[in-house]
Amino acid sequence: MLVIALDTSTPAVTAGLVEFANSRPQSLAERATVNPRAHGELLTPQLLDVLAESGHQLGEVDAVVVGAGPGPFTGLRVGMVTAAALGHAAGIRVYPVSSLDAIANRVVEDSPVLVLTDARRREVYWATYDSPTELGTRRRLTPPAVDSPRDLVTKLEGSPVAAAAGELAAAHAPDLGLKAVDPAHPSPEGLVSAAGRELSSGTEPYPLVPMYLRRPDAAAPGPPKTVTAERGRT
Repeated sequence: MLVIALDTSTPAVTAGLVEFANSRPQSLAERATVNPRAHGELLTPQLLDVLAESGHQLGEVDAVVVGAGPGPFTGLRVGMVTAAALGHAAGIRVYPVSSLDAIANRVVEDSPVLVLTDARRREVYWATYDSPTELGTRRRLTPPAVDSPRDLVTKLEGSPVAAAAGELAAAHAPDLGLKAVDPAHPSPEGLVSAAGRELSSGTEPYPLVPMYLRRPDAAAPGPPKTVTAERGRT
């Protein structure tokens, strides 16, 4: 099974083509560029490079897997919209997965692990995971959440995690009493691994709904103030 893997939930713009066989993903070609301001400009060219390098065409692909976050609003939408368009054009299924799960599934440490990514506003997206299975996948111990690193110290009390991965692991692992490990960003193999059960069984994918974990800053305007309404009558 050939699977396109995309992720724009972090500053890394990631595209890859992965062969999924016997419940194990193997990358055939991939591109990852860390540039938080160029998701829209880089993703499609990187995907075209990946297909050219691997010697495959879109018509040969069986499925698309895309990181659904958590992540910033604008960057996250780029990957998910691109994945939806590819799925529609090729008539194939699109599987959204947690980007935190994708990172966790590529950690080589045997111990439980914490995954941290940048939520901005001096906060982090995070989740904790059990030790890996024989296939390298990890069961999520806590749901994805957003908190300040200071609050995370309290929330991890009694947790079995011994290592931290993700783009902010190096910055915060020492304060949490953890060892910082790779990877920093979702990889194509990690993304496909996170969708492994669905891909193997051929089940219908979950809806393509981004995971923001925050309410949007923008809000519908309220009723006009009295003075504004009065001016409108003159």
